[in-house]
Amino acid sequence: MIDATDRRIIEALQGGLPLVPAPYAQVADDLGMPEATLLDRLATLKARGVIRRIAAAPNHYKLGMTSNGMTVWDVQDDLITELGAHIGALPFVTHCYERPRALPDWPYNLFAMVHGSSPDEVEDKRGQIAAILGSACRGSDILYSTRILKKTGLRLKAKG
Repeated sequence: MIDATDRRIIEALQGGLPLVPAPYAQVADDLGMPEATLLDRLATLKARGVIRRIAAAPNHYKLGMTSNGMTVWDVQDDLITELGAHIGALPFVTHCYERPRALPDWPYNLFAMVHGSSPDEVEDKRGQIAAILGSACRGSDILYSTRILKKTGLRLKAKG
């Protein structure tokens, strides 16, 4: 459970940090609390698992990354944790996770999102992933994005 102050903090941050030199100081000021209090409460919320992270969600298209593909892989189950960690650590992979297969139609269990300025760049990155997976990978595909979807996390509704 969260108290009223934690709720105010979450509501203030759920739309993103302000684009100012000291964003946490600005949010703390807006909430009428010291910055140290805000940071302590955020650390506690994270430690309790109430929030997972505070991160930027860039618009890849505006950054010139107009070719975006979800690479999907059929990886040996006994190696997926180890190999998934390697793939997720690649600087060009923005999301990497394991999902259950949906046999017989969908044999893929490892997903890795890759962005590039062209399809050739994305395919090159896909090749780098394939090299890491090696013989532990029995098949793969890539699903290219056709449009940008609204990207937001969970939103709390204002009480009232």
